[in-house]
Amino acid sequence: MTSIVYLSLGSNIDREHNIRAGIRALRKQFSKLELSPVYESEAVGFEGDSFFNLIARIETKLSLSDLSASLKNLENELGRDRTAQRFASRTMDIDIVLFDELVGCYAEIELPRPELFYNAFVLKPMADIRPHEIEPKTGKSFAELNEQLATDQRLWQVPFSF
Repeated sequence: MTSIVYLSLGSNIDREHNIRAGIRALRKQFSKLELSPVYESEAVGFEGDSFFNLIARIETKLSLSDLSASLKNLENELGRDRTAQRFASRTMDIDIVLFDELVGCYAEIELPRPELFYNAFVLKPMADIRPHEIEPKTGKSFAELNEQLATDQRLWQVPFSF
C-alpha cells in the first residue's frame, strides 16, 4: 500500500547546498516528489542564522517507522549533529508532518506534527502545496489554518532552483 507523506525540510548551515542535497536524495528514494516554494525564516527557539524551509510531498510504501529511520540516516549523511541541543543550527532537519490521515502518536512520532499548527515555516509552505486539502486533526483546510495562524514569525519566499 502506498502512503502519502508530507515532510518539512529545513537547514541553516550551508542552506542552499544542504537543501539541494536533501532534495536530490529524496528524489533518488521516492519516485513521486512534489515541492513547495522555499521560504527563509529566522531561527525559532535559539539565536542562529536564518533557515531555508520547504515542504515535500512524497509517496512511499515504507512504514512510518522505516521512513523515520531512513530520514534520520539521510540527515546523518548530510552532517546532522545529533549531540547538539534540540534548538540549534542544523545542516538538515527533516520532519514527518503528515503520514496519510494518521492522528495520534505512532512509533514515538506525533501526527500531525505539532509544529504544523504554530510555525509559519511549516504551515505556509503546506498551504502553498495543498491549500484546499483538509488537515485530519482539525478538519480545516491548510489555507484556513494558515489564515488563522497567529504568529509574529517573519517568513519570506526566496527564489530557489533545484
